[in-house]
Amino acid sequence: MSSWKKAAKTGQKTHRERHQPESRKHLGLLEKKKDYVERAKDYHSKQDQLKVLRNRVLNKNPDEFYFHMINSKIRDGIHREKDKPEEHTPDQLLLMETQDLKYVVYKRNMEAKKIEKLQSQLHLIDAANETKNKHIFFVEDETEVKNFDLAKKLDTHPALLSRRTNRPRISNLKNMKLPDVNEEMLAKIEQQKHMAYRELDKRIERERELTIVQQKLEIRRALKDRKVTKPTHIRPATKHSAPVYKWKFERKR
Repeated sequence: MSSWKKAAKTGQKTHRERHQPESRKHLGLLEKKKDYVERAKDYHSKQDQLKVLRNRVLNKNPDEFYFHMINSKIRDGIHREKDKPEEHTPDQLLLMETQDLKYVVYKRNMEAKKIEKLQSQLHLIDAANETKNKHIFFVEDETEVKNFDLAKKLDTHPALLSRRTNRPRISNLKNMKLPDVNEEMLAKIEQQKHMAYRELDKRIERERELTIVQQKLEIRRALKDRKVTKPTHIRPATKHSAPVYKWKFERKR
C-alpha cells in the first residue's frame, strides 16, 4: 500500500508559489512564507530586547554611578573607552627619545652583571641579623631561669650574641690568630661595607628602570609593525610598568 502511495505522488503536479504579478512588478519580488518567517522572528526579537531595556530603565537607581560613565564616550552608536595619556618619568622620556633599544639592552645587561658581582661579594649577611625569629631554650625550674646565661649556653663571647651568622665558639676563638685591628680600621671597614650596599641598591634601581624602558621600546616597535593585526589596548603605561596590549592569535603557515 505504501509503495502505491509513493508511486501515485510521482504523477502529481509540483506545487509552485506564484510570482509577482506584472502590474505589481515595480514593487519588487513577492514575499514568500520563508521570508515572512525570518521577518517575523527579527521583529519579535527586537521587541523582546526593547522590553528588557525598558524594564532596566524603569528599575534603574537615579543615584547610581560608576566610573565607566566618565571614562567612555559614544562613537558611531558604540561605547568606546577614552584614551588615557601614558605616564613616563623625565629620565624615561629622555632615554626613549635619544637612545635605541639595543643600547638600553646593552646597559641593562651591564648593570645585571655588576649586581651579580656585588651580591657574590657582599653575600647580604647583615640581612640575616635583621630577620626576626625565635630561639627557644628549655630549662628545668625557675632557679635555672634566673641564673640563665645565654653566652655560656651558646659557648660564645657576649659581644657576638647579636650575630646570627659567623658566631664562633670560645674554643675556636682561642685557636684563631687575629690581626691587630684598631677602631679606626674597623670604622673604615664598616664605611666601605655601607658604601658597597648603597651602590648595590642604586644599581638594582637603575636595572629596574632600564627594564621598564626596554619593555616600552619593545611595545612601541611591535605597534609599528603594519603586517600584524592592530592589538587591543588593555592597560596604559605608568612610571613603573609598560603598556599592556593583546594581539590576536594568528597561526603561522
